[in-house]
Amino acid sequence: MSYSDFTIETLKEQFEIEMIEDCNLFSQTLIKKVPKLLTELLERYVPLAITISTEKARSEWIIAPILAEFKLQFKDQTSLFSGIEFNIDKSKGLNGRCDYILSKSKEQLTLTAPILVMVEAKNDKITGGIPQCIAEMIAARLFNEQKHQHIKTIYGVVTTGSLWRFLKLVNNTAYVDIIEYPLQQLDKIIGILTEIVTT
Repeated sequence: MSYSDFTIETLKEQFEIEMIEDCNLFSQTLIKKVPKLLTELLERYVPLAITISTEKARSEWIIAPILAEFKLQFKDQTSLFSGIEFNIDKSKGLNGRCDYILSKSKEQLTLTAPILVMVEAKNDKITGGIPQCIAEMIAARLFNEQKHQHIKTIYGVVTTGSLWRFLKLVNNTAYVDIIEYPLQQLDKIIGILTEIVTT
């Protein structure tokens, strides 16, 4: 078993996760200006990613540029990892490869606590990625605790690149935002990521 094998039911059974799905997590979050270079890159690459229409294309041509540019804004405060093995507890199924991990550490050679955000890329069905993302968030919390970094809230994102849906894990409660933010609201998406890193 690995992250991708989890369902909402197995999360509830194994980790006693309570789901709250009717919340607007970031209604008060301020928008942030999108860097000009990122806007130009996306204007070039989004049509290519959508035409190819695979998870890998969307990840490489939409999601990665957004996260990389965001990381550059906080270069002394964050590290970004892509496609790394994140094996925390195989006996619980908390193992496998994660699409993106954002940590509040400037160390880039190795993943260092505290992990703040787990990002799961999907080709089309955001809802199908929610259980996997929550499992990764549980693993992130365990990783932080093992490193004596007790972070109250772990965040998650499930995204196709075109749509972004945010989650947060507090204790055993997983909150799933009712809003799916389209790429046209990139200033809001950047604002949400900024709020997560700075609070």
